[in-house]
Parts: sequence; structure tokens; C-alpha cells
Amino acid sequence: MKVAIIPARGGSKRIPRKNIKEFGGKPMIAWSIEAAIESKCFDRIIVSTDDQEIADTAKQYGAEVPFIRPVELSDDYAGTTPVVKQAIQWLIEHSQTPSLACCIYATAPFVKAEDIRKGLLQLEQEKADYAFTVTSYAFPIQRALRVTDNARIEMFTPECFGTRSQDLESAYHDAGQFYWGRVNAWLSEQVIFGPNSTPVMLPRYRVQDIDTPEDWERAEWLFKAMQQ
Repeated sequence: MKVAIIPARGGSKRIPRKNIKEFGGKPMIAWSIEAAIESKCFDRIIVSTDDQEIADTAKQYGAEVPFIRPVELSDDYAGTTPVVKQAIQWLIEHSQTPSLACCIYATAPFVKAEDIRKGLLQLEQEKADYAFTVTSYAFPIQRALRVTDNARIEMFTPECFGTRSQDLESAYHDAGQFYWGRVNAWLSEQVIFGPNSTPVMLPRYRVQDIDTPEDWERAEWLFKAMQQ
């Protein structure tokens, strides 16, 4: 059995109620649920939440909410892996042990069904423990700067000052859309950003963290541009 698990707690502070705030004409979480449904990869699509309004919205768009997330996994410090682990353990306790689980973030309006399918294929072909979305940095990280306490500039990697940009190694970061994983990897809380993971490459224009009002505004600009 393959299961999608969409974490969506109710206590977001920087953007209140962001998981169900309207984005592009529907609640934010709806984009993730609909991509999961369209992918046809899953036997069950479960939203893990501590919030009844989020639960009702998730059900409206086709997801299941078979349990309410425990309080200890619903504060600002709850990590993704323990939340996914708890959902898998709930399924096991109810005699439905999945083989693969895909965590899809609730605030990922640019997630696409074809990328979810691609992630599953890579996980299986590469015999990896995880497959997750990444994108490239727009500027060489070896040229990164820090501002010192006395308002001066330092390079993080000063030895790279004289190296041409095209000669520097490319770097990538987590795109924050989905994380396919084998159930034993989730249950053992194996590190996702490690050698047993395979990257699902995304173009930069389809990647946007949504943690602040500024992030939200930029995501809306990107969304509108992609509709033209």
C-alpha cells in the first residue's frame, strides 16, 4: 500500500490559518490534495491535523482525516518526520501497513502530479530510501557573504574569490514539496538529507517556500504568471 500524508497543523503564526487560506481560488491545502489524487499513486491520502476546520476542508477536497494529530506533535517544534511516523504507526495499528509513504506539504501550490509520479519511479529505480524535490541555487553558494558585527563584509569561502562562477560546483536546496520514503526509513527516522536519498529536480520558477507574508505574495505573483 502507498499512502500520501499531508501534515497541516492549525497553529501557524506568521501567516495565520495559512493551510486553508485562499490561494489561486481555493484553500491552499487543496492544491496538494488534488495533485496527490491526480497522480494516481496512492491507495490512501491522509491529512494529519490537529484542527477541525482544516480536517473539514481536507475532506471536502477528497482527503481522509482518520485521526486527530496528538497535541505533542502539534506545536511549533514538531518536525515533519515524527508527524509522518505517527501517521504510519496509526495505519499499522489499524491493520493497514503501507510499504511506501509520501509526505506532501500542505503549502506547496506548485506541486504537480507528474513530479509525484517521477519521485516514485526514482525511488524504485534507484533503490533509494527517500526521493524528494530539490532545485538549484540561483547564485554560487561559494560566493556567499556575511555581514559582520561591525557592519563589514566577509566571504564564507574566501578561497573561491578568484574562481569563475562557471567553474564552481553547483549547489541545490530542498524544494519543500514532497518526500517519498520507504516505511522502514520513516519509522527509524532516518535522515532525509543523506546518501540514501535521490533528488527530484525542479526548475527554480516552480519553487517557493511560504513561511512569511512576503513569501505568500511572491508565490501569488508566480502563480499568476504561470496561468498566462
